[in-house]
Amino acid sequence: MTITKGLQKAEKLEIQSYKQPKDVKTLRETHVPFSGTPKKHPYHPDRVILVADPYNTISHYYEFRAKDITFVEELPNIVNVDGETVPVARIWVKKKCVALQCMPFMVDDMDAI
Repeated sequence: MTITKGLQKAEKLEIQSYKQPKDVKTLRETHVPFSGTPKKHPYHPDRVILVADPYNTISHYYEFRAKDITFVEELPNIVNVDGETVPVARIWVKKKCVALQCMPFMVDDMDAI
């Protein structure tokens, strides 16, 4: 039996230790978690956009004020078929704050629905 593969260059593996919030019980009572890919808002530096499923063609996104986000957890990255990676995070947002949810829809006559 012959070996057909040689050594391959190792990719950098970034691991960050999990930092638990100081008071998990209070966090769960006063905040709601949202998961997705965080992005900077193109016009408002004090806002954050969270894309729920970045590789889905009909994905929706959330928009939060940065001051309403209390805790952020890094989740495993998503890799598409072309090998591009996208970071994923779980953010904890204060309850009762105002946020936006944008969801795509198909424009059609109301009687067709």
